[in-house]
Amino acid sequence: MQITIIEHILSVRERIAVAAGRAGRSPEEITLVGVSKRHPAEAVRAAWEAGVREFGENYVQEAREKRAALEDLVGLRWHLIGGLQSNKARLAVSLFDTVQTVDRLSLAQALSLEAERNQKELSVLVEVNLTGSAIRAGVAESETQALCEQVAALPCLRLKGLMGMAPLCENAEGARPHFSRLRDLFEALPGENRQVLSMGMSGDFEAAIAEGATLVRIGTALFGERPPRN
Repeated sequence: MQITIIEHILSVRERIAVAAGRAGRSPEEITLVGVSKRHPAEAVRAAWEAGVREFGENYVQEAREKRAALEDLVGLRWHLIGGLQSNKARLAVSLFDTVQTVDRLSLAQALSLEAERNQKELSVLVEVNLTGSAIRAGVAESETQALCEQVAALPCLRLKGLMGMAPLCENAEGARPHFSRLRDLFEALPGENRQVLSMGMSGDFEAAIAEGATLVRIGTALFGERPPRN
């Protein structure tokens, strides 16, 4: 497993560097987050040994189990990239360094309250729905600025930017208009809230980098296909 993951990481980093170069950017501008959903803690350990320090999880319970198994690793930073119910805010605050999926004021308020109780500053991103579908997560594009202003005013939260997922397209280039709209929303934020633009996954991260992504969330291209649910 470890050799395969190392090879995958080297390949992904090379692709990031090439995509950044095409866009006239430095690869150092782009943070790689390994999406370890449903992959074992041993896979995270192998990726850490290969230099990856940021990891994304979709579920708080799975993240809790992995953190417990990886307590000896130094420098790990955990991102919640899946939807979160407000009643799990306390656990999320205790587990994650960044919550990328704030899409409503009530969730932001719950996170703020728990962060204040824990005397912790929590980094957050506002998730934007780029599909227009009511069944997909994220705040509507037209409501993004208002939500960002509300989130930024809450105590113990540090709004760092935006996160979004392009709809399924025939090819990566088809995602670029969606990423471009997210970048426009990002660039309209105040400077202190314009630090992280999280967009791009295994199938479209090069297009996201071309449109200005500062953080890409890579799962399959690093860890291989996800194991089936138990």
